[in-house]
Amino acid sequence: MTIDTKSGNGRTKGRGLWLAAMRGLGVALVSLPGAVLCFTLSLVSMALIPIGIGLVTTPYVLKGVRAFANWRRVLAAQWGGVRIPPAYRPLPRGANPWSRTFGMLRDPATWRDLMWLPVDMTAGFLTALLPAALWLYPLEGFALAAGLWRVFPEGYWYGFVEVTGQLSAFGAAALGLVVLFFAHFLTPLLLDVHFRLTRAVLGSGQRELAERVRVLTETRRDAVDTSAAELRRIERDLHDGAQARLVAVGMDLGTIEALLDKDPAKAKELIAQARRSSVEALSELRELVRGIHPPVLAERGLGDAVRALALRLPVATEVNVDLPGRAEAPVESAAYFAVSEVLTNAVKHSGADRIWVDLHHADGHLRATVTDNGKGGAVIGAGSGLAGVERRLGTFDGVLAVGSPAGGPTMVTMEIPCALS
Repeated sequence: MTIDTKSGNGRTKGRGLWLAAMRGLGVALVSLPGAVLCFTLSLVSMALIPIGIGLVTTPYVLKGVRAFANWRRVLAAQWGGVRIPPAYRPLPRGANPWSRTFGMLRDPATWRDLMWLPVDMTAGFLTALLPAALWLYPLEGFALAAGLWRVFPEGYWYGFVEVTGQLSAFGAAALGLVVLFFAHFLTPLLLDVHFRLTRAVLGSGQRELAERVRVLTETRRDAVDTSAAELRRIERDLHDGAQARLVAVGMDLGTIEALLDKDPAKAKELIAQARRSSVEALSELRELVRGIHPPVLAERGLGDAVRALALRLPVATEVNVDLPGRAEAPVESAAYFAVSEVLTNAVKHSGADRIWVDLHHADGHLRATVTDNGKGGAVIGAGSGLAGVERRLGTFDGVLAVGSPAGGPTMVTMEIPCALS
């Protein structure tokens, strides 16, 4: 039996070209109104800063711009293989409106976002739309050849061909075939141009290395602060929980030693009490260790750890894992707790009755996506769980993108560069 691999490859390539065209069309249809809305709101909000209103509205508007830009970063990585690392400066916790507004306006990444919006609504829109147009435009020429030209008795221009009869309609169809031929080669190229144009404006250019060093320095500082807070929490839990119980067990054992000869019944009662206290102390220690590094994560890896996490949720959760190996322990731990925090937010705040988790590794990046069918409206802001997730991922040069329109669904994508072993 022989297998026609050429025809199979041709069908696969054809589907890939159509997929690229449809992706470009989808990006174009969303990018134009999204870029116009973000740019308009940004200009209006910043214009209102002198009268005070903009001090309140500008941080929220710019956060929306960042969310839109981060969504495009994720699409560029997933659909075009083009990496555009964000380089936003973190804002101080508890900052007042004045500090938040001018802290964001002093960030060079903010101005790159604002410069990118007009480019995205013009050249970006065209480069995203052209792949689909090159495939759809020939259909008009074929329709003219099939008789549509009769609807235009006074003639119709198709490209540079004036269609006035059946013969010229066949010329329009021939031109459509030529366009279709070039579409076969230009579709992936144009979509790649779109994503590279996005990177050229959103990327930090020649200062990328210095910018990334600065961002990584700040995220490392956040990681140190977070680690210190975590250490204080562990010390507090040990002092108030297991340590207190173990001290009580020691005191009970001392009393038991004194009562063994004088009051065996009382000593027996204290032994039972000491046994219960030791069991409770052991249980608290296990919970504490599980909070630091879950045993299932160390023993069976990220995929099984997330599956075990999903089983404990009160919401129906479907987990899809495609990891051919394991990442380094710090990366697995960061990804696990990031997914855990996002799942906790979804259960507490989204009102969803179903959650989907996808874990896979591609192009040197570990990617985790959490989607729920809740009410939407999730944002990355100071004091939110997602801000903590963003700081945790930033320690590993990771990216967080949130898509959560009002009414849902919510999709949170986390990406960490790493290799699997």
